Amino acid sequence: MKFNSAVLALAIFSSSASALSAAQWKSQSIYQVITDRFARTDNSTTATCNTGDGIYCGGSWRGIINKLDYIQNMGFTAIWISPIVKNLEGNSADGESYHGYWAQDIYSLNDHFGTEQDLLDLSAALHGRGMYLMVDVVTNHMGYLGCGTCVDYSVFNPFNSESYYHDFCLINYDDLNSIKTCWEGDNIVSLPDLRTEDSDVLNVWKTWITDLVAKYNIDGIRLDSAQQVDNAFLEPFETAAGVYVVGEVFNGDPNYVCPYQNDVSGVMNYPAYYWIRGAFESTSGSISNLVNGINTMKSTCSDTTLLGSFMENHDVPRFASVTTDYSLAKNAIGFTILADGVPIIYEGQEQHYTGGDVPYNRDAIWYSGYSTTATLYTFISAINQIRNQAIFKDPTYLTYKAYPVYSDSTTIAMRKGFTGYQIVSVFSNLGASGGSYTLALGSSATGFTAGMQVVEVVGCTLYTVDGSGNLQVAMSGGLPRVFYPLAQLSGSGVCSAVTG
Repeated sequence: MKFNSAVLALAIFSSSASALSAAQWKSQSIYQVITDRFARTDNSTTATCNTGDGIYCGGSWRGIINKLDYIQNMGFTAIWISPIVKNLEGNSADGESYHGYWAQDIYSLNDHFGTEQDLLDLSAALHGRGMYLMVDVVTNHMGYLGCGTCVDYSVFNPFNSESYYHDFCLINYDDLNSIKTCWEGDNIVSLPDLRTEDSDVLNVWKTWITDLVAKYNIDGIRLDSAQQVDNAFLEPFETAAGVYVVGEVFNGDPNYVCPYQNDVSGVMNYPAYYWIRGAFESTSGSISNLVNGINTMKSTCSDTTLLGSFMENHDVPRFASVTTDYSLAKNAIGFTILADGVPIIYEGQEQHYTGGDVPYNRDAIWYSGYSTTATLYTFISAINQIRNQAIFKDPTYLTYKAYPVYSDSTTIAMRKGFTGYQIVSVFSNLGASGGSYTLALGSSATGFTAGMQVVEVVGCTLYTVDGSGNLQVAMSGGLPRVFYPLAQLSGSGVCSAVTG
């Protein structure tokens, strides 16, 4: 296994506690796995999986165990897996429940993914590597194959009576009350909406999550549909879990998303997702919206370093469905990983998968052959590696809030980290056809001093800050540039050809 010393040191540091706190999650880097689509127990790379059919394709927890080298060698320290509980059975116009979000029995596991022992073994295998397990959990609703007015509530365990649910109505997302009390889904697969404001519902979930975390040694929770549950549900649920919870609040308005941190430690950074995509999906994207957005999140959220930073997931079209330009993809991915918060890369990003809306963004990863030489696999490895090294050398990197130090219509430069340990990154949306030019960044922007040697880790090139304190950044082909002080790289394995 070829993970570096910084990753190992971070793992040893984090594993000193029996469960990871929110603060300890800041140092992690997460790889999101749709269990059914990542890897099969038989290790097949040819097994049929027609993404558009939306049915089970055979991915399993045992398959994930078999491919942990693939994940860890990209520099990831944690995985986020699909919901693990028993879902409804049967196919429909909406497909099957391969994704795990249509629960019917929260006390049983989804046997499509494996056995109880398989899940225990996955948890143990991760912890044996100094890695961590985040499990997706759905507390807002159950799942029923059929219309909203014809649900047989007796099939659910434990919420087996209509009294546990809000009256049927489909959500109107322009109405806050509707978001909290109406149903997700449709009349093909109904998602009966639980009364999470009721103490009996809350108490069931509290006991359940405490037991689940303990049984499977779970380190973190991704909470599906967090904006749909009662806000007062969130804090006691996280307390009962005893681990970091990052909630899904699928909204691009910081004024809507940030207040959720009053109730739960983390939220998925959807506002930044929209700005990152808007900036880098095309050569005419808006850098100014990204600059303004980053500053807005810092001033509006209580702690941006606890947010989940991402640019793809199972609910949104893949980046490469809009543009196949690898330079633009590298800028978007690099920005995501080096931004404030816990970086999350969705399975398939590293292979430049091109699927659009659901279900086409949920491709079987085994068709890639798990190439470890793919352009974005090696790029993600390099960016994770420098982030891990920065944290290893100075843990305060995690609490230092990144900010734009330069921008123009095509370029944004970011700094994160205190002087002597800072990462300075330059991103552009010029794309692969972007020409060559030099960008001068002064010491007031970078914090680098005259004569300092810094390494650009994407191209593994040694730079020396000039006598005036300027870093003369050679830009070419629309590629991002990521700089870190040479003095902090000794023995790290980062760009060993220039760092020794």
